[in-house]
Amino acid sequence: MKFGFDIDDTLINLREHAFHIYNRKLNQNIGLDVFQALTTMEIHDAFGLTKEEGGKLWQSLRDDIYYSDCAPFPHAREILHELVKQGHEVYYITARAKEHTERTREWLIQNGFPVAEGHFYCGMSDSEKVHIIEDLKLDYYFDDKPKVLETLSQLPVKAYVKDRSYNQHLNLPRITSWDQLWEELKS
Repeated sequence: MKFGFDIDDTLINLREHAFHIYNRKLNQNIGLDVFQALTTMEIHDAFGLTKEEGGKLWQSLRDDIYYSDCAPFPHAREILHELVKQGHEVYYITARAKEHTERTREWLIQNGFPVAEGHFYCGMSDSEKVHIIEDLKLDYYFDDKPKVLETLSQLPVKAYVKDRSYNQHLNLPRITSWDQLWEELKS
């Protein structure tokens, strides 16, 4: 079978990682309870920043956010390795900007994710992900972003939402933790 995975906030806990960086950079101590209550993907509201200020801060910290010690979600790497070991194909499909393609791929490899040649896609808009997913004829696809998941309804792919505070309105099968994937695949 063919499995596709978004990276940010699906396999790695990027927004929470950025939240901690924002706290340090802005010399604040906003609690994780505030983060976990956010109903938007953007984290700037928690710090009293406008959308423009938040966007500028994200851009200025992007390398720290993307390429430092952002933690994978528990069991994410192990599950992907097990899928590959069982003969399944694992694809990564991220909407990170094109200039981050090689560094993101290298970061995944350095952090223990199984990345096969030709199985990494980067540099497309959220709406363009659907074309890659369709062209690859994926059996399963996992993402956190409502905007992406909502575009997949016409495809035969079995879409799963990685459970996050901002995607609770989606009526799709949910992955709350990666060790749950085995049970989902059995059913």
